[in-house]
Amino acid sequence: MRYLVVAHRTAKSPALAAKLREILEKDPEARFVLLVPARPPSGWVYDEGEERRRAEEEARAAKEALKAQGIPIEEAKAGDISPLLALEEELAAHPGAYQAIVLSTLPPGLSRWLRLDVHTQAERFGLPVIHVMAPA
Repeated sequence: MRYLVVAHRTAKSPALAAKLREILEKDPEARFVLLVPARPPSGWVYDEGEERRRAEEEARAAKEALKAQGIPIEEAKAGDISPLLALEEELAAHPGAYQAIVLSTLPPGLSRWLRLDVHTQAERFGLPVIHVMAPA
């Protein structure tokens, strides 16, 4: 099975790595694609290209960190600032390629994605959503 892993600040977290290892134990043929949505900056004015470049750097670093732990990351890529739009674009670009979504967030109170209800909204894509909550 191929899993779409969606994470940003938690992409290198031990909690996400543990969940991916757990998936691998159940499905030794599992393969993962890491999607790192760009992070919105703190101010109103920002350079979208710069935010995308930062997300690409984070994706590369997280891929290497996870691969170093034996987790088979096939590809790592940056996505839109909106995690739902990033998901939608990836799934539309690769129809039928994924069997599940692994969504990694920070805990309530810290997670912008939880405030946006991304974990529930992602279910609209018709794939199982495995939610991983990494500690801060």
